[in-house]
Amino acid sequence: MCLLQLPFFKMNSKKIASCILILVILVILAAGWWLSEPRLCIYGNERQKIVTMEVTPATKLEISFIHSVQKTLVEEFLTPDEELKGFVLNSTRYHSFGVGLPFMASDGAFRQEGNAFVMDDMNRHFRELNLRTGVGTKLTVTVNEQKFELYEMLEPGQKVDIVIVPRYKTLLR
Repeated sequence: MCLLQLPFFKMNSKKIASCILILVILVILAAGWWLSEPRLCIYGNERQKIVTMEVTPATKLEISFIHSVQKTLVEEFLTPDEELKGFVLNSTRYHSFGVGLPFMASDGAFRQEGNAFVMDDMNRHFRELNLRTGVGTKLTVTVNEQKFELYEMLEPGQKVDIVIVPRYKTLLR
């Protein structure tokens, strides 16, 4: 059988144009979906992209650092919000009481876990997370078991932004 005898080649130009138009629309829709998918991004030094990765409601984010005044470890546990547009601080674990550490009943459910103090059920919402590296603070961000030791990547005093944005914005920044 000759290739030109196949049904596709027997279509008139209007049918071929319609098929091409449908194909173009499908490609545009697929590209739009791909470009709009949410991504978790960590930026340093205003514009330096440290990481861009997939984000889902099940993504686990941990920020750990040495408290600048107390000189003890603080760990904050967050998840993306339901719309994948920001973050929810769920709990904090720390090893001493002091300035900036939660302790009131309105902060959440307090408990002691060994030598650590834990504040659960904090339910604090943040559109984005803005941090800074500091001398001796050992700022570290862990996303789903992948650890980023930002204090080794950036100079002290550098700004760190953690955001959830559509994929197309990661291509522009």
